[in-house]
Amino acid sequence: MAILEVGVGSDEDLLATLRELLPADDRWRHRHGSPGHGRSHVLPAFVPPYATVPVLGGRLALGTWQSICLVDLNVDNQERQVRLSFLPG
Repeated sequence: MAILEVGVGSDEDLLATLRELLPADDRWRHRHGSPGHGRSHVLPAFVPPYATVPVLGGRLALGTWQSICLVDLNVDNQERQVRLSFLPG
């Protein structure tokens, strides 16, 4: 999960940067699935698969233009589930 300002090209910038850092080719030792599948196992070292966001007054405490984005480069799995957990503060 990434928290960033989207809609002004930053989401495309993030994906372009990840494509440069983690290309979808055969360089990965973890090779089952589609070419580049190994990058999906390295991605969480750069973009964690979770986000912690405070809720204040019933609203997510994000910056004015910030959004929570799911970042998933794994094309082998076409379906994902997202779990939300709320902890009392």
